[in-house]
Amino acid sequence: MVSIENLCVEFSTKPLFTNVSYVINDRDRIAFVGKNGAGKSTMLKIIAGLQKPTTGTVALPKETSIGYLPQVMEVTDERTVRQETQLAFAHIHEMQAELDHLNCQLAEHTDYESAEYMALVERFTQTDERFHLMGGMNYQAELERTLIGLGFRQSDFDRPTGEFSGGWRMRIELAKILLQRPDVLLLDEPTNHLDIDSIQWLEQFLINHQGAVVMVSHDRAFINNVTNRTIEISCGQIYDYKVKYDEYVTLRAERREQQLRAYENQQKEIAETRDFIERFRYKATKANQVQSRIKALEKIVPIEIDEVDNSRLRLRFTCSQRSGDFPIICDDVAKAYGEAPVFSHVNLQLRRGEKVAFVGRNGEGKTTLVKCIMGAIPFDGNLKIGHNVEIGYFAQNQAQLLDGELTVFETIDRAARGEIRTKIRDILGAFMFGGEESDKKVKVLSGGERTRLAMIKLLLEPVNLLILDEPTNHLDMRSKDVLKEAIRQFDGSAIIVSHDRDFLDGLVSRVYVFGGGQVREHLGGMYDYLKTQSDSRTLPRPLPVKEGSNYNAKEKTTPSLRGGNEEGAVAWAEQKAQARQRKKLEKAVSDAEQTVAELEQAISILETKMATPEGGSDLTIYEKHGRLKQQLTQTEDEWTKAMEALEAFETSNSVE
Repeated sequence: MVSIENLCVEFSTKPLFTNVSYVINDRDRIAFVGKNGAGKSTMLKIIAGLQKPTTGTVALPKETSIGYLPQVMEVTDERTVRQETQLAFAHIHEMQAELDHLNCQLAEHTDYESAEYMALVERFTQTDERFHLMGGMNYQAELERTLIGLGFRQSDFDRPTGEFSGGWRMRIELAKILLQRPDVLLLDEPTNHLDIDSIQWLEQFLINHQGAVVMVSHDRAFINNVTNRTIEISCGQIYDYKVKYDEYVTLRAERREQQLRAYENQQKEIAETRDFIERFRYKATKANQVQSRIKALEKIVPIEIDEVDNSRLRLRFTCSQRSGDFPIICDDVAKAYGEAPVFSHVNLQLRRGEKVAFVGRNGEGKTTLVKCIMGAIPFDGNLKIGHNVEIGYFAQNQAQLLDGELTVFETIDRAARGEIRTKIRDILGAFMFGGEESDKKVKVLSGGERTRLAMIKLLLEPVNLLILDEPTNHLDMRSKDVLKEAIRQFDGSAIIVSHDRDFLDGLVSRVYVFGGGQVREHLGGMYDYLKTQSDSRTLPRPLPVKEGSNYNAKEKTTPSLRGGNEEGAVAWAEQKAQARQRKKLEKAVSDAEQTVAELEQAISILETKMATPEGGSDLTIYEKHGRLKQQLTQTEDEWTKAMEALEAFETSNSVE
């Protein structure tokens, strides 16, 4: 489909790509990987036609359409969310206008037997067929499904886009690109502004997409679930692996071993050749052999090795003095903006040394609760910061808050205090800012480099509680692995707000889920929580088929209605009513089951507290335990009644 041939790109005199060639085929799912600055985003721009290579060509068939989502973009408009997203269907509107025009022309003609009239009819028929094939009759439903999949609510559709943050505006742009159904989708960090639910929805969309997908992403779980091909960009070359990312990592390690052996053998050969030249340079009997070796030495092409070395990048968060047993205690904390509640009745106890995650859809209050903990905004309820707690806070926009006019060295020099200032060069070198890199201005750094620099600032002050709000955005996979290990080794406590499933897996012991104005606690790791969510989703059951009914559960339309059969229409209406009733009963059972599970979990936590000396003397815990036990009994009774009602319904509507 897309052919890249002999691609070369140079910035000043430094080559970024040298003679790169590969082909993007139909249904390819490609992940571009490589360290920050290797040229991944540049490659996407070249394929999209937004940047010209120094030499080489990108060949596309004439009718091939491309959709490109950049990592950062300026969006300005005065439309509503729906109006802006509808721009994706400009071709549908043009076709609708053409059909209306053809209709008017047909209405004006009375010469029904003429060749001109028949030609109009033929043109109208062809256009109408294309209109239906391109989804002209149901594009509004597709638009709404896509927006909801990306996290918007129905109530958001008619809001002006100017009311939304930059991250939500990027979701609108992503929706427009997906709805255009291009032959080639180019996505640069598409998950940066998405929550976990939206990422999972996007995964399914891309898996089912009929065209090719090429992406740059540092979300390991996302690219493992979507891609089937990994192209590594390294040292100006590409290495094409027809496998998912995890398999690529194994194959890359093997390739690097072979590369190292070849490099060592070449260095040995070069050393021996030079030694021979030096020994016999002035011997006339060896002149021909010396000249031959000199020419051979000149022809040797040096083997390059990607010098990424994780041992140089070792984060170490220094834990300050020991904090109290519970660094954070929230008791019925609530926050609202005017009449709009964000969350209420938040009860949270963070134990010393514990790492927990805040997850949930964007806008549900994760960052808001963090700001409450930091004392940055007012709130209702009781929130207690424990004894000797010293907080290190990494905000979502921390990297953007750096002064772009300062150099990397000046940024850290201004933040450092005391003896640490004598070791700034060593620290920067450990974070891959050694040599000339430390003299770069912040404004020319990539997103990942800025995030790394902001993380260094955080390391300079000893703390015993880390609060990290989306710390992995713009970090490459190696840097994320290093950060994850640093948090794991940190002796203090940590609250991590993140949508990166792989990053949180094995790092946190509890997950706090934000949604619907509530904050629910889940004991266990990230994938354990996701599995629980997956298991709790109940699939709709198929409708029962009665004898004599011509309803087919696989059909979206009813043959009886198309044929005008009144009895069939009545049967269809009855079945729809039964389906609604069943759905209502099943929801009552599901809601009761979920409430029982939540109450049992809350009771278990209280009973654990009651077993401690502190909890055993706290009467309020016993009172709360009694109330929850009473609620559990009532909910179990409700669940029993709901199950009996559902079973009675099933019995009365079973197949005879």
